[in-house]
Amino acid sequence: MKTTLHKANTRGHADRGWLNSYHTFSFANYHDPERMGFGVLRVLNDDEVSGGMGFSKHGHSNMEIISIPLEGDLEHKDSMGNATIIKQGDIQAMSAGTGVQHSEKNKNRDRPVKFLQIWVIPNKVNVEPKYDQITLDSIMLKNNFQQIVSPNSDDEGVWIHQKAWFHLGEFEAGHEIEYSLKDRSNGVYIFILEGKTKINDQPLARRDGLGVQEAETLNFSVSENGTKILLMEVPMAN
Repeated sequence: MKTTLHKANTRGHADRGWLNSYHTFSFANYHDPERMGFGVLRVLNDDEVSGGMGFSKHGHSNMEIISIPLEGDLEHKDSMGNATIIKQGDIQAMSAGTGVQHSEKNKNRDRPVKFLQIWVIPNKVNVEPKYDQITLDSIMLKNNFQQIVSPNSDDEGVWIHQKAWFHLGEFEAGHEIEYSLKDRSNGVYIFILEGKTKINDQPLARRDGLGVQEAETLNFSVSENGTKILLMEVPMAN
């Protein structure tokens, strides 16, 4: 098993006043040649947007973009005609394909919105852009890894153009759980949203990240109530 540890305090940071963002991988003005992504997982941004502010209309192409709200309400509009509000418990995926324009704004003026913005390099280019959104059942997250992203429109979660599976779970202290990879050639990037856990005896805390390659299973031992874990299983080469 091969691992790559990214402690929370080693992430890139951008403070634009209205936007406070931490970058696990190189993004915008933050560049580290050793942190250009993990396999096809290219961007993992931990964003906080001030009340009433946001990203004006801008374009993307040939990228799978997943948004996971953590707090507050995020208003999304795009050139495909979608106009939605996503909030904690929702998962959003947008396949940019041949090109899409979109904007993201904090719906509320009196409190921030916090969300993860994740980019995955697709295995198909120049596809027709598409949008997908689901609302999770919080009960299914309790001491369980619920699938939230998959490569198949018939499978659980939002679907993207890549052989990738994401899982999310919230755990009690003392809980132990095993994750088995869907594809043994894939790697898994683990991001701790809240709390503390050990993964195969490697301790991780809030906002730490760990990339794991050449493993078939991962064993988690949770040490703090309310520990929230995001698993991103992705191909290591496209």
